[in-house]
Amino acid sequence: MKGSTRCLAVIPARGGSKGLLHKNIRLLDHKPLINYTIEAAMNSHYIDEVVVSTDSVEIARIAKSAGAKVPFIRPVELATDQAASIDVLKHVVHYYEQEKKSPFEHIMLLQPTSPLRNANDIDQAYQTFINNEGDSLQSITIADNHPYLLREWNFGKLEPYLKEQTDNLRRQDLSELYVLNGAIYIVERDLLMIQNTMTGSNNCGYLMPQERSVDIDNELDLKWAEFLIQISK
Repeated sequence: MKGSTRCLAVIPARGGSKGLLHKNIRLLDHKPLINYTIEAAMNSHYIDEVVVSTDSVEIARIAKSAGAKVPFIRPVELATDQAASIDVLKHVVHYYEQEKKSPFEHIMLLQPTSPLRNANDIDQAYQTFINNEGDSLQSITIADNHPYLLREWNFGKLEPYLKEQTDNLRRQDLSELYVLNGAIYIVERDLLMIQNTMTGSNNCGYLMPQERSVDIDNELDLKWAEFLIQISK
């Protein structure tokens, strides 16, 4: 089903992690965390190449054994806590264009910390992106908390976060809002490389259920993902 427009999937996976040690290769249901994303990407009908960008030799070894391409070890300056995802993506695209003479029209960012996102999610997101003639897309899920329900706690005093809030608002009367779940980002090559952004003027969203929107950041997230995997078997 792959056509003339080529799509490159980039999976960024640093070796260091403050919240959860060796997060990207921690075992989840007896399998390294990053493998879930690699397998989902490789089972997509629209992705032409799956590449892992990492500064870790161990992550590179595991990624290669799972079938991903790891054509380089990420430079040190792009492997810090301050390194931006957009710079990591641009580095990969530049490598493929300059070193491999292999351009891609669409770039997809797949975080390894979203293990429950599957190949169908990737394909549905890409179809949404194409059908809506988007220049960028992000996956979303229903927000747990509406901003009207948020409160500030200042020195013991509880106040509305938004000034137009009132205390007699009912949750069921509020409009449904959405948050980015971090699972899927798609961007046109020129938007990324020339305009230096991942959000264009025709930005699209792909809605995912909350049970597939887990973002692994700490031990509790890992246990929750494990639970969801177990009950789905």
